[in-house]
Amino acid sequence: MEDSVLLEREGRIAHLILNRPGKLNALNYETNDRLLEVLGEVEQNDGIGAVILTGAGDRAFSAGGDIFEFTESIKCGTERAVREFCRRGQQMTTRIEAFEKPIIVAVNGIAFGGGCEITEAAHLAIASDRATFAKPEINIGIPPTFGGTQRLPRLAGRKRALELLLTGDTFGPERALELGLINKVVPHEKLINSAIELAERLLRHSPLAASRIITAVTRGLNTTIDEGLLIEREQFARMCSTRDVLEGLDSWIARRKPVYVGT
Repeated sequence: MEDSVLLEREGRIAHLILNRPGKLNALNYETNDRLLEVLGEVEQNDGIGAVILTGAGDRAFSAGGDIFEFTESIKCGTERAVREFCRRGQQMTTRIEAFEKPIIVAVNGIAFGGGCEITEAAHLAIASDRATFAKPEINIGIPPTFGGTQRLPRLAGRKRALELLLTGDTFGPERALELGLINKVVPHEKLINSAIELAERLLRHSPLAASRIITAVTRGLNTTIDEGLLIEREQFARMCSTRDVLEGLDSWIARRKPVYVGT
């Protein structure tokens, strides 16, 4: 059986591919768990500095949760459904959101439900001009369960998020860009190259500094401004004694290209 999440390496960039194209890359439990496993492998690999996450095939990034599978969980009772479906999905998107290496989602087609929630959780996202988004959970009588009721309002604002959550209507990449769900729309054939170009722009800088920025932003979003500023100071303090910060300062003064070592 072919792996539900593929891991490919291109220099310092890891390409993660949701690999169920015949099911529109639906997130069954195996795929969810495998994605967490692969992210763990990437995290432990010091040679990888950025991640591009996309879907296999040309039709879908991910159509969301595997309805047939979680229907069986629901039929087995609330406790099992919450454990197997909701908590598992939330753990996955939380892991993506807090991951200390930049994750760029390349949305190559349908991004419904859980696929949209992964896009919301990722640090950066680029969409093909063929991409389609939706929060369709209300059509089957449930709210979003992988963090969509929390992250989308933070990105788009309460009223605009509620319109999408309560109607289940589809929307295109330009609307996703307007809402702050993605960073850029590109022609479909340029999607992966555009994601690689963005990853390479990130990789010019200290990986430690990138991690500290991601941590400060992720933790600070859910706090008061005073608590957020404390988090910012903590992350700055963690950088002060590193070789990377000295290299950054020395290279700037000497007007040369920095060489970061990640320590």
